[in-house]
Amino acid sequence: MHLMEGELPPSMSGSCGTCINGMLYIFGGYDDKGYSNQLYYVNLRTRDGTYLWKKIQNFKGQPPTPRDKLSCWVYKDRLIYFGGYGCRKHNELNDCFDVHDASWEGQVFWGWNNDVHVFDTNTQTWFQPVVKNVAPQPRAAHTCAVLGNKGYVFGGRVLQTRMNDLHFLNLDTWTWSGGINVNGQKPKGRSWHTLTAIGDDQLFLFGGLSAESVPLSDGWIYSITTNEWKQLPHLPKDRPRLWHTACLGKESEVMVFGGSKDDLLSLDTGHCNDLLIFQIQPYSLLKLCLDNIGKNATLLRSQISWLPRKLMQQVLKKITFWTAVKHRHEKRTQTEERDTDNAD
Repeated sequence: MHLMEGELPPSMSGSCGTCINGMLYIFGGYDDKGYSNQLYYVNLRTRDGTYLWKKIQNFKGQPPTPRDKLSCWVYKDRLIYFGGYGCRKHNELNDCFDVHDASWEGQVFWGWNNDVHVFDTNTQTWFQPVVKNVAPQPRAAHTCAVLGNKGYVFGGRVLQTRMNDLHFLNLDTWTWSGGINVNGQKPKGRSWHTLTAIGDDQLFLFGGLSAESVPLSDGWIYSITTNEWKQLPHLPKDRPRLWHTACLGKESEVMVFGGSKDDLLSLDTGHCNDLLIFQIQPYSLLKLCLDNIGKNATLLRSQISWLPRKLMQQVLKKITFWTAVKHRHEKRTQTEERDTDNAD
C-alpha cells in the first residue's frame, strides 16, 4: 500500500482508470453529488516513493458530459473514451444520447451515451472526432480493448438490455466497423465484464452480469484471423466476477482482480480481493525452469552459483517468492491444526 498525496480524486464508483506512459488517469464516476467529468492523474514511476495526484484543470477543448461506467482505449498517447451513463442539460441533447429519465424542472436528462471523446496527453487537449459509419448503440458498463489501430467494444447495457455485439473503431480514420457478424457461437449478452488484448490478434472476455442478472464466470477468446469466439473449457464455475479489472501479465496470463460475485443491483455480500490468474498460453521454458529452481532452492543450493550472472536476479526473486509461499502455507496449516485442536 502506498500513501497518496496532492489533489486526490473523490471517492466514486464507475470511474474509468487507464495507464499510459507510467501515468494513471482517472476520469468520471458517480457519488452522492452526482456524475463527474473531471480528469485526474498520478505518476506511478516516481523514484522517491511519493505518489502525487493532480487534477487537470488548464486543459483546452471541451470534455465529455458527466458520466460513469464508460470505457477507454489508449492509442498514440491519447485517451479515447466511449459511451457511459450520465446526465445532460436540455441544450446538450443529441443523437449520441438515449434518454432514460428526466427532471423537467431542472431541465436535466439522464441516459446512455455512444459518443467518442479524445484527450491528448501531450497537448492537454480534449476534442471530439467526427466518426464515420454507424456507431454502436448507446451503452454503459461495456468494455474496450485495443488491437493494432482498432479499438474494440463488446456488450454493455442500455435500458433493460445487456448486449453481446462486437464492434471496432479505426483509431486513425475514426471509422466504425458496424456490428461484426462473427462465425459460430458467441458469448451471451452481459455488462460489467472485461475484454483484454492477448497477442496481436486475440481478445479474452471474462465474467460480467448476464441479461438475467446472473453473475458470470465464463471465459471466451475472440480471434480476428478466424472471426470466431471460442469458449475456454475447464474454468471454475464457482468464481464469478463482475465490475472487476483485468490486465495482461508478462507470460500471457490474464490477471483478474476485485469486483463482486453478486448481482449488485439486488445483493451485495462484499467485494472480492482475491487474484484470479488465467493461463491463456503455455508458459515459456524459462519461466518453468525459474519456478523449479525457486521451489527447490534448498536442494539446488550448491549449484545455483553456476548459473549465468544475468539470470541471478530473476532466480533470487523466484526463490524469495516461493519461500514466502511455503511460509504462508505452513502458517495456514498450523492455524488450521490449532483450530481443529481447540474444537476438539
